[in-house]
Amino acid sequence: MNQTLGQKLFRTKTSERKLSEASAHGGGLGRTLGLFPLTMIGVGATIGTGIFFTMVEAVPKAGPAVVLSFLLAAITAGLTALCYAELADRVPASGSSYSFAYATVGEFAAFIVAACLLLEYGLAASATAIGWSDYLNNFLQNAIGWQIPDALRSPMIVSGKNGIELHADHINLPPILLVVLCGILLIRGTKESATTNAIMVCIKLAILVFFAAIALTGFDINNFHPFFSDANSHSAGGMAGVTAAAGTVFFSFIGIDTIATAGEETRNPTRDVPLGILAALVIVTVFYMLVAIAAMGAQPAHMFEGQEAGLAVILQNVTGQAWPALVLSAGAVISVFSVTLVTIYGQTRILYAISRDGLIPKAFQKVNPRTQSPVANTLIVCVVVGIVAGLVDATFLWDMVSMGTLVAFIVVSIAVPVIRRKQGKDSSNGRKGFRVPFGPYLVPGLSILACLYLVFGLSHVTYTVFAVWMLVAILTYFGYGLRNSRLNKAGAQASELTH
Repeated sequence: MNQTLGQKLFRTKTSERKLSEASAHGGGLGRTLGLFPLTMIGVGATIGTGIFFTMVEAVPKAGPAVVLSFLLAAITAGLTALCYAELADRVPASGSSYSFAYATVGEFAAFIVAACLLLEYGLAASATAIGWSDYLNNFLQNAIGWQIPDALRSPMIVSGKNGIELHADHINLPPILLVVLCGILLIRGTKESATTNAIMVCIKLAILVFFAAIALTGFDINNFHPFFSDANSHSAGGMAGVTAAAGTVFFSFIGIDTIATAGEETRNPTRDVPLGILAALVIVTVFYMLVAIAAMGAQPAHMFEGQEAGLAVILQNVTGQAWPALVLSAGAVISVFSVTLVTIYGQTRILYAISRDGLIPKAFQKVNPRTQSPVANTLIVCVVVGIVAGLVDATFLWDMVSMGTLVAFIVVSIAVPVIRRKQGKDSSNGRKGFRVPFGPYLVPGLSILACLYLVFGLSHVTYTVFAVWMLVAILTYFGYGLRNSRLNKAGAQASELTH
């Protein structure tokens, strides 16, 4: 029986079918990850970006109340994390919220979520790679007294006072080199990449403790007065400024989604993915709040705007010496490497899942039998991320990443009551696992409201660019995905057998 267009748009793919197909196409991904490296993937994708870079963007909007912005973002992420944990237990497949949407609200919605994730991961990887350049330059300046020439560490397309400016003779070379290094490591295999990431995450946590310990020696309570910012060119001030800043920093909680992308490469996904998500969120929130309070106490809010390698400069100002800034810059160089690494990793695994479902070309699902990694997929992602990082100003990227993250989180929250209705309180095989507390509506509902609250604080430019991206996604789905979907082909075959 031929399906109507409506039936095609809302057809779903069960978790059992996803798992049964996991090794049937392109060799399958290897199950090599345990709880600790999985948690470190989440921490690695989260800690670093929001603390090392976005305070420069967020503090001018919120002032000292930026600490509330981090707390608001953490609460929103926490509500969504509970939804992720249940869905990761029920649908332990590669693809994260895309896979969750495909198993609950249908193929078209899943493709829209996939587009949000591609926006989220691709631009996040580019943005973090751009920020890496500032700390690398600060490290070189303090270590050997040399700086990278401005023409080789500034983008071609920048946001100036009069709008978009084009500097044809400039290129940001360090981010491109970083993306190349991440690509080489990811092509070698997931286990090796996860081990390297875990080491780098431990180093970055130690560096942030080092920063907080020194910054707190220069703590001045007067830096928190006035607590809320006044209206300025960046925001409306007050709580509106806090909300705008929360929307900016929210993308740094991308680590929650990154853990879920590794479900198919985890040895015990139904146990370790939910635990990894919750553990990573706790670690990240504690460190974000600690560093934000220490940074605001050590430096007046007005000094953050336009500040390169901000945390390193704070330490240099507090101590009057270069060596603390040198240590922090070295730690940031390592930290941001790990953020970029796991963000590119997440992007490739989402593309792998979408390709395996037939919604994009097959090149993205081919896995190298020796390394068990999608080589062509990784190369394509690295080329795109490297081009954006080398040519575009990071100012254009932060809010777009947050928009993609928030929309994906909203769909994940909607998926919880839907999958509860489909599978019942327990999963389909009768096994009890992690479930969102207080029923399937309260926490997901609060998560949706919190995400919408942050979405409303984003800029009009962000809405415009996001609308264009969604239009491209819709045209791609109806032009390619709808026709080539594996479910579509399976339905056509079934129809032929009945005639």
